[in-house]
Amino acid sequence: MRRDIFQAIADPTRRAIIALIAVQAMTPNALAEHFETTRQAVSKHLQILSECEVVNQQQQGREIYYQLKIDKMKEIDQWLEQFRKIWEQRYTQLDELIQTLKSDKA
Repeated sequence: MRRDIFQAIADPTRRAIIALIAVQAMTPNALAEHFETTRQAVSKHLQILSECEVVNQQQQGREIYYQLKIDKMKEIDQWLEQFRKIWEQRYTQLDELIQTLKSDKA
């Protein structure tokens, strides 16, 4: 089952996992040490992240390491770009209004 990228970031634990593996590839056990939850719960989050195609699994000996697929995160950035443009326009308008008000006082 392919999940949507936004399902990957919908949960705070998954966002934390993404932040951790963005720095370095980690095993499920190493990830579980960062949370007050079971390894099974972390594995479930990793499964969802895999289904969302946000992480890669790499077998090294007996261990499986998870690493972030940074290209997949670009989908989020592209979606957010539309809002950035809107807010940048609003901030520009606010700056212009403030400058006008300052000019009127002077």
